[in-house]
Amino acid sequence: MSPASHFVATITVILEDVEPQVRRKLIVPLNLRMDRLHIVLQIAFGWTDSHLYEFRYQDIGWGVPDHDFGTDLRDASKATLLRVLQETNARAITYLYDFGDGWEHTIRINFICEPEPGALYPQLILAEGRTPPEDIGGPPGFELFLEAINDPSHDDHAEMREWYLENGFDPRLVDVDAIEGELKRYARKWNPRAKAK
Repeated sequence: MSPASHFVATITVILEDVEPQVRRKLIVPLNLRMDRLHIVLQIAFGWTDSHLYEFRYQDIGWGVPDHDFGTDLRDASKATLLRVLQETNARAITYLYDFGDGWEHTIRINFICEPEPGALYPQLILAEGRTPPEDIGGPPGFELFLEAINDPSHDDHAEMREWYLENGFDPRLVDVDAIEGELKRYARKWNPRAKAK
């Protein structure tokens, strides 16, 4: 086991091509498996985990291999964030969620350090911007959605409000408490010492 395996990484994750900006800052264990990092990102952004995903650095990808479709993805459940960073020397990797809508996130590794004694990880440090609704058509569909729900004279205003919401959609509103609570639940589930307490 590498001496760095018990370290944690502070990461900034930005959902690309959407305005206003949707960004999360998290602390995650370096020995976190990539399939679990996927779960962390689903929680942090409020996605529903109902679509495929892929982590990518240049021509290497990690996700759920599907040999029927001939994908070249490495199994995300067999790689840790530490191993990915060691193999690639990357300071940033891409996380793609929902191949149809194409939600692309950039994950930047800010710094790596020892964990605080007794602290549970993953942890949310910052949450900025509300994640778009799923199946809205990617960044272009989200832009049209915001136009429609914010303009009562828009042709699609009534349909969008009926389809998605009754009380409006504030793109700056984030439920930080819900994210933190769900991350704590997974931190306890994944940490054997936390279960024993």
